[in-house]
Amino acid sequence: MSYRTWDMSRPITAKVSVRRRNVDHVSTNPLAGFLLPEGFAAPRTAAVLREGSAVVEIGRFALRAAGDRRVRRETPYAARAGSRLGDPVLLVPGFLAGDGSLALMARALRGQGFRTYRSHIHANVGCTLNAAAQLEARLESISIRRGTRVQVVGHSLGGMLARGVAVRRPDLVSNVVTLGSPMLAPGAHHRSLSASVEMLVRLSKAGVPGLMAEDCVAGACARQSFEECRAPLPAGIGFTAVYSRRDGIVDWRACIDPAAQQVEVTASHLGMAFDPRVIDRVGDNLLRTSSASAVEVDRGKSA
Repeated sequence: MSYRTWDMSRPITAKVSVRRRNVDHVSTNPLAGFLLPEGFAAPRTAAVLREGSAVVEIGRFALRAAGDRRVRRETPYAARAGSRLGDPVLLVPGFLAGDGSLALMARALRGQGFRTYRSHIHANVGCTLNAAAQLEARLESISIRRGTRVQVVGHSLGGMLARGVAVRRPDLVSNVVTLGSPMLAPGAHHRSLSASVEMLVRLSKAGVPGLMAEDCVAGACARQSFEECRAPLPAGIGFTAVYSRRDGIVDWRACIDPAAQQVEVTASHLGMAFDPRVIDRVGDNLLRTSSASAVEVDRGKSA
């Protein structure tokens, strides 16, 4: 009688290979561990489906805009507001985005009486310290031109940049409003963003200029940016953090800075840039204490 022996090495090898694949998958994450502190987590894979509500939110903006145009046509020219409110407003786009992503918000804020400026960031994909330096130079330009400090509205990564610059240059910034900006845990974002970061780092290593390098997400550059966006804000700077529990891109808990006035909205991460309900909350938290002539308004709009 013959007996069949069981090769115990086969299942053990399978388990080891699976374990190695998992380790390899984790090791490809380019983000440093300190960017994801304990208590925060990346949204689940299916959470991104909540971003589908952006279609409804853009439709909501279109309806609001149509109503505003109708009211404006019916309002005599002499009765229309001819001055702008508060300090100028600089809008800063989020990761992978450019100024165009906040164009609808800028138009709506101008309709509310604010003077808005673009950041001149065409695609927010480069080194965060370089982007912060570019933002600082833009703030200096606007501040010199207007003779006043500037309010900054930043979406996602743009809000983190704005907060960091406000810490370094309180002489340039009077107010900061962040929209879905995970300042407490920049690494608490959806895996699709991690894949985008990894791709940028690989392209940077391959010699493509102007992109995030490994140091920007796992080295001294990343640590400095993280520390600046968590440092205490100097006195005299307003700070509002807008967040949404429906956010499918970042952990909404990471957006609640304890130093800020916290405002909860119901919107997707993408929709925060154009949902009129969110824009109304942004306008509510902007300073409205100064005014300028209509000529200055036109120059500011085209800047």
